[in-house]
Amino acid sequence: MKEHARAWPALWSMVIGFFMILVDSTIVSVATPAIMDGLNAGINQVVWVTSAYLLAYAVPLLITGRLGDRFGTKNLYLTGLAVFTAASAWCGLSGSVEVLIVARVVQGLGAALMTPQTMAVITRVFPPERRGAAMGLWGSVAGVATLVGPVLGGVLVDSLGWEWIFYINVPVGVIGFILAARLVPKLPTSSHRFDWLGVILSAAGMFCIVFGLQEGGSYNWGTIVGPISVWSLIIGGIVLLVAFVAWQYFNKAEPLLPLKLFKDRNFSLANVAIMSMGFAIAAMILPLMLYAQNVRSLTPTEAALLMVPMAVISGGLAPLVGKLLPKVNPRYFAMTGFAILSIGLFWLGSILTSDVPIWQLLMPISLFGFASAGIWAPVSMTATRNLAPAQAGAGAGVYNSTRQIGAVLGSAAIATLMTARLSANLPVAHAGAAAAGGETGPLPEFLHSAYATSMGQSLFLPAILILVGFVAATFFAKPKKTSWHAVGQQAPLPEDATQAPEVSEQTERPVVRVTE
Repeated sequence: MKEHARAWPALWSMVIGFFMILVDSTIVSVATPAIMDGLNAGINQVVWVTSAYLLAYAVPLLITGRLGDRFGTKNLYLTGLAVFTAASAWCGLSGSVEVLIVARVVQGLGAALMTPQTMAVITRVFPPERRGAAMGLWGSVAGVATLVGPVLGGVLVDSLGWEWIFYINVPVGVIGFILAARLVPKLPTSSHRFDWLGVILSAAGMFCIVFGLQEGGSYNWGTIVGPISVWSLIIGGIVLLVAFVAWQYFNKAEPLLPLKLFKDRNFSLANVAIMSMGFAIAAMILPLMLYAQNVRSLTPTEAALLMVPMAVISGGLAPLVGKLLPKVNPRYFAMTGFAILSIGLFWLGSILTSDVPIWQLLMPISLFGFASAGIWAPVSMTATRNLAPAQAGAGAGVYNSTRQIGAVLGSAAIATLMTARLSANLPVAHAGAAAAGGETGPLPEFLHSAYATSMGQSLFLPAILILVGFVAATFFAKPKKTSWHAVGQQAPLPEDATQAPEVSEQTERPVVRVTE
């Protein structure tokens, strides 16, 4: 089969932006101690630097996929890349943690504009049998980003300062913009109505839950202000999200969250699986980086190098997995990946002591690489394989939104758990200061053991939550053979086949169907 003439060049150019987004999701973790010191901020404040980015990234994804369908995937991608690049410069110029958090919100909005367009292009210009290779590249980029983010962050923090983890995005963003402007094709658009009530309900609900989870410890899980308590805020957020889902069901115009997409069993289960993956990735990096720098006295670069085995293995295996996907049920890859990741996290958490040899840490971290290769592309392909071209934008928006919601919840939950474990394990005189980030200078040696134990125990949370993905993957159905082909592609016909061009009412553009 001949692929769209510009499919691969388009994907490669968009991968640059996707790579930047993933790097910025992890790069802050290794720079956390430096940002705390440079901006005189506590751990809860610095965690908001990540959580604010992830929250601003997650919520708009439901609508930015539709915006791509309406105004063009290329236009939305370029707009998002421009916003992301400008916000990166703002992040580096921030003089306080509050300004940095606001700049990260804008950066997250730019990322939200970009991400669904990448998956929409894969869905619309690659036929189902070729998407495995495209998703393999997508998964390989995700694996490499897990290495480049922390390592690049460590090198920049050690040599130039934490501000440069954001400045580095500017030249990369400019190059990515030029390449995408030249190589990404303009795809047909379709009109959409936008569900603004749905946007408000989903955004308010997510904010209430994330703020309640992340800041609960700061208020001793009691009153925040007046009659508003931490638990009332969390419960209120859940009620708002329930109202959001109900509104999506009764909104007959064009809901923000097309519930009909979830009639496809694989799409529904893949969303559950990728949410657990988003949670685990966001929750596992920070405890490890804090342990490496505060307990083992590693530099940011040395701490980041602990992730090398994971990234090398994942980046090497992901393309191979992508090539095998059309021949092997993605369920088997995904189940294996989730199981290995859970085992690796439990293993790492159990051996995280103040004096464990570094080479022993690298063994469970290596397992993360095998797990990552078995999860990203297979789960993504499972989610998108049965989507028609007209559903590409909405499906990509929902899928990426659930992944980012998992990351937001993971970031908030791990901050709360780390604070709780530090308070429980450290001596009373030091627990509050360490949990709030108030300990100045190197962590005293007599606290190393308790601090390491706290970080290790924190890793058990993502180890347990990732099993949700394993359970979801066990119920993946074998992918159906689809009969549609992406726009601009011509499918070779078997000798006894007939080709009957017809016009899809949904897409209002030719769709070639093949009957055997």
